[in-house]
Amino acid sequence: PGFGYLTGLPGRYDTPRRATPRTAVPAGSVALAGPYTGVYPRTSPGGWQLIGTTDVVLWDPAREPAALLVPGTRVRFVPADGPEPEIPAAG
Repeated sequence: PGFGYLTGLPGRYDTPRRATPRTAVPAGSVALAGPYTGVYPRTSPGGWQLIGTTDVVLWDPAREPAALLVPGTRVRFVPADGPEPEIPAAG
């Protein structure tokens, strides 16, 4: 629960899924697949193309609602100061 499926990007960002999914994508990973952007709420397998990270907690059962992103939420990604995140290899 809590995976943020986001739509509305220009077509130039339409990206195919990876041929070989990763067995563990870190929580907070921002990724592209097809016409979608997604944010992984916890470490899990995944085949999307990773493009960045966020420290925002997307799923918190103690919060009401537990999911930070609800239908209709507008999200804007901005570059962060500091070193670029290390994107994990497949595996």
